[in-house]
Amino acid sequence: MSFNLLFLGDVVGKAGREAVANHLPDLLARYPIHFVVCNGENAAHGFGINEGICEQLFDWGVDVITLGNHAFDQRETLVYIERYPNLLRPATFPAGTPGRGAGLFRAKTGENVLVINAMGRLFMDAMEDPFAVIDRELDACPMGEVADFAMVDFHGEATSEKQAIGAHLDGRATLVVGTHTHVPTADHRVMPGGTAFQTDAGMCGDYDSIIGMDKVEPVQRFLSKVPQGRFSPAEGEPTLSGIAVQADPKTGLAQACAPVRLGGQLEPAIPPFWNV
Repeated sequence: MSFNLLFLGDVVGKAGREAVANHLPDLLARYPIHFVVCNGENAAHGFGINEGICEQLFDWGVDVITLGNHAFDQRETLVYIERYPNLLRPATFPAGTPGRGAGLFRAKTGENVLVINAMGRLFMDAMEDPFAVIDRELDACPMGEVADFAMVDFHGEATSEKQAIGAHLDGRATLVVGTHTHVPTADHRVMPGGTAFQTDAGMCGDYDSIIGMDKVEPVQRFLSKVPQGRFSPAEGEPTLSGIAVQADPKTGLAQACAPVRLGGQLEPAIPPFWNV
């Protein structure tokens, strides 16, 4: 029997939360999905995440929440993150930052899943070297010895950096997936070494927007170069977006991967291997 991992892209505001609430419980009831990770760094009105939203995502079926550059936009996160081992901030934050950047988690079916959250450096805030940080976490909990499966949420701006991380980790992780840019890329595939990869999983939110935000203010800033107000998440019809991976329990490597898209503006997609 294969192991099925589901990763959901950045949850953006109310629409993103509605996408998860509307679709994830039903997916878990209908299909053999064994472990769910989602990026929640934009879940609280587009900027950060609060404790109540964390509890909601866990109640809807998420096993682990990852974050990114907005990890601590909600100041309360600095305190409550210590109480949630399954809420990860990027491991590339400086030493002493509250929370943790990786963890070994037990799936409902008993397997051990290593989840690593890391952040890129190109066009982002200066952080530790993500290649070295991810290597360190994988070496401390190698797949096939301590972990049955391993996945990396690489939160980055540059396509090249995300793809370089994927190439570097091929054969050492079940899934390497990019987040942050909120647009699902069409390059999902299993790489030669057996690692599933997608440059960006997209977002859970309203796609009639500019990367999840109401279109008016971003357009005005491009036109005038002067802020006219604050960014606010779009609140139209929500779309769930992510990637599913079918993995081999003997090796931890991916056998297949496919996009997941439900509702809203994008063409629906359900992995064919879920129906087998």
